Amino acid sequence: MSNWRVYLLTCSDGTLYCGVTTDLARRLAEHNAGTASKYTRARRPLALAASAPSRDKGGALRLELAVKKQPRAAKLAFLLAQPGAERP
Repeated sequence: MSNWRVYLLTCSDGTLYCGVTTDLARRLAEHNAGTASKYTRARRPLALAASAPSRDKGGALRLELAVKKQPRAAKLAFLLAQPGAERP
């Protein structure tokens, strides 16, 4: 099984950010350092809201897209409904 994960971050302004990674701790550190994405650069500090495993990169990208298509109020519940999903 691959170690790809889809993650959902809560930004300091209350918005949500969704992404994929193979190393969740490293990626969260990059986001909080301001080197990971343009969106999160100005919205630090960030906190991990939830993450879910994926079999491979393609599956992770499809799940990320499915999360992003959800209304804001449903994003967290949708991701947590995935098999193996967890909150920090």
